[in-house]
Amino acid sequence: MSHGAKNLAALAAFAALVAATPWLLPNDYYLSTLILAFLNAMVVIGLNLLLGYAGQISLGHGAFYGLAAYTTAVLTAAHGWPIGAGCVAGVALTAVVAYVISIPTLKLSGNSLAMATLGFGLIVYIVFNEAIDITGGPSGFVGIPRLALFGHVFESDLEYYFLTGGVLTLLAWAALNLIDSRVGRAMRAIHTSERAAEAAGIDITGAKRFIFVLSAAYAGVAGVLYAHYLSFVAPSSFGFHFSVTLIVMVVLGGMASVWGAVAGAVFLTALPEFLRAFEDVETLLYGAILVLCVIFVPQGIAGGVSRLARALSARLLPARRPHVR
Repeated sequence: MSHGAKNLAALAAFAALVAATPWLLPNDYYLSTLILAFLNAMVVIGLNLLLGYAGQISLGHGAFYGLAAYTTAVLTAAHGWPIGAGCVAGVALTAVVAYVISIPTLKLSGNSLAMATLGFGLIVYIVFNEAIDITGGPSGFVGIPRLALFGHVFESDLEYYFLTGGVLTLLAWAALNLIDSRVGRAMRAIHTSERAAEAAGIDITGAKRFIFVLSAAYAGVAGVLYAHYLSFVAPSSFGFHFSVTLIVMVVLGGMASVWGAVAGAVFLTALPEFLRAFEDVETLLYGAILVLCVIFVPQGIAGGVSRLARALSARLLPARRPHVR
């Protein structure tokens, strides 16, 4: 089976899983958790393209997520813009800001790049808190209308679940196609060695800027959907802690793996919900689980699943023996 056919098969399997899951859940509360997991997965796929494939770390993706959310919130709730226009404006502004930020920051690398993007995230967080007349300040921004597309308002969690699941599938498909394209090969070359990539004729600055802006746009798509789902946004949802959590999702899911990004996002979004029953030791259990995952599955969830599949295949399928006449 060709690589493209495998990608299509994986996408079809994921779409089928998304379609079947609601009917297996005991109540709608789990739907809301999965919706947030899908939104996080959109951001993490974009961040994995930047970190896992291009080797550029960002601690500011929580800010891009929030920038898109606040933009559509203010435009639609305070200025009466159509929801579709507000969503487009949110994603577009996020991409433009990412482009502007990339001009100075992508001249850096490693820890310096991480610190620069962290500084950007902190600045945006402070603006969200201090621009009270626009953002509502620490108390948050309320009254955001529910998402409406082509005259249909997404009122129920089930409708929003299928919407976010469909958008996530499309973004995963786009990421998989990008990885297999010339741009994807350029990203991997840059990750391996920037000097070798430059010697091969790759426009390093252009490629890094493109993937930085694209990863921010992924966060922007998730941000506008988040705002119109909860009808409320607050600075605390987009701070440094969230940006670090996104990095953990990338690493835990599996670097340079689109499906690992999805798995890491779903796992870390759902895990706190399952640990609420252990409220006295919830934080300790959360940390212990992460440590155990890093120790026993160092290549992430995607790498662990791949190793398990190979091991099962080796056990279940008989070894091919040479034919003797």
